[in-house]
Amino acid sequence: MLTETRKAELVNLCQRLVQQKSYSGQENHVAAVIKNFAQNHVFDEILTDKYGNVILSIKGSQPGPKVLLDGHIDTVPVNEKNWSVNPYSGEIKDGKIFGRGSSDMKGAVSAMLTAAVCMAEDTNKEFPGTIYISCSVHEECFEGIATREVSRIVNPDYVIIGEATNLQLNCGQRGRAEIVLETFGKPAHSSNPSAGANAVYMMSDLIQRINKLTVPEHPVLGKGILELTDIKSTPYPGASVVPSYCKATYDRRLLVGETKETVLKPLQMIIDEWKTENPQFQAKVSFAYGEELCYTGERIGAERFFPAWVFDETEPFVQAAWQSLKDHQLNLSISHYSFCTNGSHFAGEKAIPTIGFGPSFEHLAHIDDEYIEIEQLEKAALGYYALMTAFTNLKTKQSVLGGKEDV
Repeated sequence: MLTETRKAELVNLCQRLVQQKSYSGQENHVAAVIKNFAQNHVFDEILTDKYGNVILSIKGSQPGPKVLLDGHIDTVPVNEKNWSVNPYSGEIKDGKIFGRGSSDMKGAVSAMLTAAVCMAEDTNKEFPGTIYISCSVHEECFEGIATREVSRIVNPDYVIIGEATNLQLNCGQRGRAEIVLETFGKPAHSSNPSAGANAVYMMSDLIQRINKLTVPEHPVLGKGILELTDIKSTPYPGASVVPSYCKATYDRRLLVGETKETVLKPLQMIIDEWKTENPQFQAKVSFAYGEELCYTGERIGAERFFPAWVFDETEPFVQAAWQSLKDHQLNLSISHYSFCTNGSHFAGEKAIPTIGFGPSFEHLAHIDDEYIEIEQLEKAALGYYALMTAFTNLKTKQSVLGGKEDV
């Protein structure tokens, strides 16, 4: 499947993608490279949706399932002074390609594109179903939000998330929510604090009560973490003013089956109970809302609530994926992601059978001197070839665990 020529093309493609700076909302240049690659190969359709996701397809000659491989093409920012190499060079040394996005996750996208081309050429497109590759945007801001449009357009039967797994097979992840707590006081001169109501003191007491909460736990995904990440008061700097407003943000790692209502309920109960004890206390809890501008000019926004998902190892599609990877000489175990991915939409919201498989290591994402090992890149292409082969030969209806039917 991977000849020496194809290996060289794979490495070159990864380098070209890394060389395009593509912060969230600025993915247009890397999208252009991907579309040019598709135009010069065997893809049947090239589509850019309203958010800027690039959706490519290769149609098999026989009826069959729609298999979607998803990899995001946006990256987190770079502080170049902390890098020992040019973060947009795609420099190769010691068998590694260096640069922002090499592991997270332009390497995986390169491997997906290469594998799809190889499969089409090797079979002369004599396979069931359709292969789709979603080169998605704004994942670093909103896991799964831009890909709502992808699933609306494609309506896939199976999804392969390409986030780093060290070439292991993942069948779940914790979700993520950003929770905002606000307390409302009354301003006064700090020389006469009794005339006001200090919102920071209110927040401090609220945080202490929240610290006593017991977070839920899942047998596979672990604990649903609730961690304070920042706190701000107004006015700032306060100088001689009693703060009248305070906002705290919590990172909440979600478990399967948790909803917006069940996540906020225990926090709202604490607020309501304290209100009965202290009539002066005023507070609010909600999910953070984010909005960003896409390179297409479209605005994308959503509450920061990205569901968890997990599928049992015995599910037929998971077993089919595992067996096909084994058959292609990839030794692997089955596990789950420790972080959030676009699977929050495909599996968490839409309950589409989904697995994760990708090159490189989780800990290499977002670091200075980010890199991907070329050996892992090549094995990932082989793995995607194996997974496409397995899923295009499956039926389109499977039982699933977790998730909701509709967004």
